[in-house]
Amino acid sequence: MTSSTALVGGISSAGRALPLLDGAALQIDRSAGAYLWDDAGRRYVDTALGFGGTILGHAPEGVIAAVEKALRDGPLPAFGHAREEAAAAALAAQTGALSQVVFTNSGSEAVHLACRIARAVTGRRRVAKIAAGYDGWYDEIAFGNAGTPEADLARNSRPEQGDIVLLRYNDKADTEALFRDYPDIACVIAEPVLANAGCILPAPGYLAHLQETARRHGALFIMDEVLTGFRLHAGLTSHTMGLDPDMATVGKAIGSGIAVAGVLGKPAVMEALTDGRAIRAGTYSGNPIACAGVIATMEALKTADYPALLAAGAGLRTRIEARFNGLGMAAVTTGLNDVFTLWFTDQAPQSYGDAARVARPDLTLALHKAMRRHDALVMPSPYGRVYLSFAHLPKAVAELGDSFDAAAAELAQAA
Repeated sequence: MTSSTALVGGISSAGRALPLLDGAALQIDRSAGAYLWDDAGRRYVDTALGFGGTILGHAPEGVIAAVEKALRDGPLPAFGHAREEAAAAALAAQTGALSQVVFTNSGSEAVHLACRIARAVTGRRRVAKIAAGYDGWYDEIAFGNAGTPEADLARNSRPEQGDIVLLRYNDKADTEALFRDYPDIACVIAEPVLANAGCILPAPGYLAHLQETARRHGALFIMDEVLTGFRLHAGLTSHTMGLDPDMATVGKAIGSGIAVAGVLGKPAVMEALTDGRAIRAGTYSGNPIACAGVIATMEALKTADYPALLAAGAGLRTRIEARFNGLGMAAVTTGLNDVFTLWFTDQAPQSYGDAARVARPDLTLALHKAMRRHDALVMPSPYGRVYLSFAHLPKAVAELGDSFDAAAAELAQAA
């Protein structure tokens, strides 16, 4: 930070930090569909998509029109308004038994509220989360995030801080040990995919075992779907896996770039919010602009071609792997096809320990810079993710494949 910079570090969220390229910083001027334009007018195919904040693409016309009308009608009436109930109904129509909704402004806030509800319902304080899982940046739940010493969760250790205790991913025996040693767990919170650790998939039966074990010991089971919700279909990814969570946190894709998130829950659980056991508040929670974004997004997703999007993502993953491997560079991808991570190794990581061992920050940074030179933007972190949206079909996916081809050639030549 320089004395002439009012904005701390030049950014408000650390995730926006990007390296200089040829001495120049990247500043985005506008976004639309699958693309971003910098302040020099150069266009890039975008794969960050607001860190998964939209599945329709940037600034979808129907959502923007609905939000503009809500803004003109008044953005903050303070009291109840029709859009809030309509947004909740549109969301709940897609989420099965999780038929009750309360809105928040961010995914971190939604996780905080879900944990508060679980504590009120169970009368317990302790929250178990997956080591290296990202469930928001609030002090308490940020413990054990990927990249921290605690995330490694060495054998025979059980890191804990305050009321948070860590759980080893894809390890059923560790789940049993956790509940044997801690009888006071209010809830377990987990993602369908260990996303911020590089889209590591759950082992067969792992999440079902985690859910069953939590229930057996009187704890609630919460799925953090802020990133994965509405990515595989117009609903929750956990439901496609046969899971039956007590609550789910959602955000990002539900608002198509508008700041909105929420907690979904079964009626018996969410009753804690109405009978006074758990408090909720928030000046901007469920505001008309956010709710307009949800309503318009849910309407658009009713006719969205998810099979085409997932097939395009699978094809792109195959192309990327084949290109790098063909140039003599080991590469594999992990994820859900419309959100995935590229690893410079020949074996997909099965745990965070695997991921930390095979991560290549040098190659990931080199890839980011090469992609920028070839008109595409990818995250520079080895745990970064490539997101696709419906706006990428089919033209931008093809352009993205060309950019990866060219970037792979650069990296292979430099190796």
